[in-house]
Amino acid sequence: MPDVFQILADPTRRRLVDALRAGERSVTELVDVVDIGQPGVSRQLAILQDARFVVVRPEGRRRLYDLRPEPFRELDEWMMGYRGMWEARLDRFAAELDRRGKSRAKHKEEGA
Repeated sequence: MPDVFQILADPTRRRLVDALRAGERSVTELVDVVDIGQPGVSRQLAILQDARFVVVRPEGRRRLYDLRPEPFRELDEWMMGYRGMWEARLDRFAAELDRRGKSRAKHKEEGA
């Protein structure tokens, strides 16, 4: 599987992924959303398809693109470790703010 970060590093591909969060879209619909020409959109969709981020479903003469959830689950699982690190830091920060708030309140009471 290609490096997901390299795939998502491209701003056009990120805009396509964002547009596809709402559900299936045709190339024509995606051209309007990302504001680049059809050949450029098709090229970026091919990269996303090769990386298994999107699936294609033919419907008559159109091809409809949709997101696959698996790569995003893999990203979420990888990020989980970092999320825990930040949550712990934010918890410590909140505790420190609470401690300082109580200290100031106590100091005001003693001064009154």
